[in-house]
Amino acid sequence: MMARVLVVDDDITVREVVVSYLKAAGHQAYEAADGSAALSQFRDQPADLVILDLMMPGVDGLQVCARLRAMGDVPIVMLTALGAETDRVVGLESGADDYVTKPFSPRELVLRVNALLRRAGDRSDALQALLHDGDLVVDRSRHTATRAGAPLSLTSREFDLLAFLVANPGTAFTREDLLQRVWGWSFGDHSTVTVHVRRLREKVEADPTRPTRLVTVWGIGYRWESS
Repeated sequence: MMARVLVVDDDITVREVVVSYLKAAGHQAYEAADGSAALSQFRDQPADLVILDLMMPGVDGLQVCARLRAMGDVPIVMLTALGAETDRVVGLESGADDYVTKPFSPRELVLRVNALLRRAGDRSDALQALLHDGDLVVDRSRHTATRAGAPLSLTSREFDLLAFLVANPGTAFTREDLLQRVWGWSFGDHSTVTVHVRRLREKVEADPTRPTRLVTVWGIGYRWESS
């Protein structure tokens, strides 16, 4: 599917390469050299997905990510030159749906972009029904979720994970299972799943430190327990 992608990086070479590969893949791509310009352009021309550098002068990637999240649930891929797991986790916890560590393969980045867009655009007839679990309602056709009548603020990936788990209660999934079935990846960093589970618990559990819905299955992974 063709999509509008905003590429945000203070390195002109990175922007040119990424934009070139996105256009070759059939997407429309436009760019911003800093955080302030990115936010301004996004307000004027909302994107279907944002590729966002973490380390930028002035308004950095984390601040941009937080402000984009306040505007909606546009998928965000974070670019970072920081390879430590803690740095990747910070990007994911800020609301990013995925991350790519520099130096990166432009082809891999485009594959990640396409996977995210497919997940965000998947609205087949099989996904039209509402999912109910106690005070939780997941509307897969509208891509919304509520708890006790209050809307949940979820990223695209958090919503995908929640919808998948609620639709498959009582089944234990490994992190690798979830990467394949929710992220659409045949390989990847399992900490991505761990971070998203932690964020999701903060939004659906009465006490995230003692989860009763999204529970850990020790030695395996996670399971959704119906109310």
